[in-house]
Amino acid sequence: MSPDFTEAEIQRYSRHILLPEVGGTGQLRLRNASVLIIGAGGLGSPVAQYLAAAGVGRIGLVDHDRIELSNLQRQILHTTERVGSLKVDSARETLSALNPEIVIETHDRRLDTGNAASLVRGYDLVCDGSDNFETRYLVNATCVQAQRTLVSAAVTRFDGQLSTFRPHLGGPCYECLFPRSKSVADAPSCGDAGIFGVVTGVLGTLQATEALKEILGLGETLAGRLLLWDALATRFTTIAIARDPTCPVCGHLPPEPSP
Repeated sequence: MSPDFTEAEIQRYSRHILLPEVGGTGQLRLRNASVLIIGAGGLGSPVAQYLAAAGVGRIGLVDHDRIELSNLQRQILHTTERVGSLKVDSARETLSALNPEIVIETHDRRLDTGNAASLVRGYDLVCDGSDNFETRYLVNATCVQAQRTLVSAAVTRFDGQLSTFRPHLGGPCYECLFPRSKSVADAPSCGDAGIFGVVTGVLGTLQATEALKEILGLGETLAGRLLLWDALATRFTTIAIARDPTCPVCGHLPPEPSP
C-alpha cells in the first residue's frame, strides 16, 4: 500500500484494495484520475455517485439547469428541498457528503463550441449523459480533437444504450455510429417520450463501470461495441460497430492497427 494513503482512505477503499485487479496501485490510479461528466441529471447522477464513491480524485460536472420536481423520479443526486437550485450545486453537496476526500468541480454553463475544448482538455476522460444529439455530437467532436476517451450513454422510455469511443486509438467515434441526419436530430427527448426512471440508474451505473475500467485498464473495453438494454424484456444485446473511414469527425485519424 502506498504511504500516500491516509488510514481513513485505506478504510474507505478497503474493498477495492482487496481486489487483486485493483489493489493499492489501482486505487492510487483512481485518486490521480479526473473525469468530466456532461449532465447532472438521470445518467449523471449514478455516474457521479459511483465515481465519487470509488475515489476518482477529481470530478467535473457540467450542467446549466435548475432542479424541477419532475426530475426527482430519476435524478437521484437531488432532493425535494433543493427544487429550484442549480443542479451542479446540489450535485456538489451530495458528492461532497458522500466522499469529502475528492475534489468536485462544477461548471454552471451550457456546453457549447466556445467552452467545450477547454473543459474537455482539463480532464482525463469524459462521460456524456446529455439528453440531446446536438450536445452529443459536440462532445464527441471535442473528445476526438482532444484525444480523450468518451464513455457515452443514452436512454429513452424503457431502453438504454452504452458505448466507449477511443478513435485516437483506432476505434470508431460516436458519429461513425450515428451519422448526422434529420431523423436522428428529431429523435424525441425524455421530456417528450417519457422515461422509466430506473433505466437511467442501470445505464448510469454501467457507464460508471466502463469509466472505472478505462481508468484501471481492466477487462474488455466497449470500444467498437454498442451495448443495448431492453428493460421490459430484461435483455442485453451487444453489437459490433466499425470505424467509418469517411466520417467527418474521425476519418482523418490513423485506422485501427491490424491484430
